[in-house]
Amino acid sequence: MRRLVLFDIDGTLVSAGGVSSRALAESLVRVFGTEGDGASYDYSGKTDPQIVRDLMREAGFSDREIDARMVAVLHDYRDRLARSLRPEHVIAKPGVPAVVAALARMPGVTLALLTGNLEPCARVKLAPVDLNGPFPFGAFGSDHEDRYQLPAKAVERALAHTGAAFAGKEVVIVGDSIHDVLCGRSLGVRAVAVATGRTPAERLAQEAPDALMDDLADTDRAVRAIVG
Repeated sequence: MRRLVLFDIDGTLVSAGGVSSRALAESLVRVFGTEGDGASYDYSGKTDPQIVRDLMREAGFSDREIDARMVAVLHDYRDRLARSLRPEHVIAKPGVPAVVAALARMPGVTLALLTGNLEPCARVKLAPVDLNGPFPFGAFGSDHEDRYQLPAKAVERALAHTGAAFAGKEVVIVGDSIHDVLCGRSLGVRAVAVATGRTPAERLAQEAPDALMDDLADTDRAVRAIVG
């Protein structure tokens, strides 16, 4: 057996108590003068650059204006999140530490991240629950604004790190949003959905993931669902 298991972060591995969305809102105000309609925006499964673009488009900014300020707002957000996030803000989702540890021990299993977070923000969020170690690489919002481009980047990095060319159902994406289910479909990957984020299980089921769980609390069941 050979598997590349790609985990989403927010809503899947951890919750950060809304600190990241508040930090981004403050950065948007600083750089654009408005946070847009963040209160009603669905952040699930989006990359950080995509969130900025969506919110600022709705606020009336052109893509040219957004592009001109994108680097500044993301740098401000990265630094602001690192300053404001406290260990007590970050909580691992049910069963996550045990499932990650079990997968890390399995021969033939490679773990990596697949997240819309900028990589520095991803690492800041995982540090308080000691989850950076099992995920030495991944694909991030800092690699591409389009979430759907990230699975191929993760597979490319897996080849560089392990020498293995993972393909098809050897690649598993674990996430809590419909975008986690859908983003690897063009590559024919295995999609495992967990209803631990904002998206209800019923909505996740509509996208026909290979497996759907309420959470990862049952370690044996979760591992079986992930590796297939």
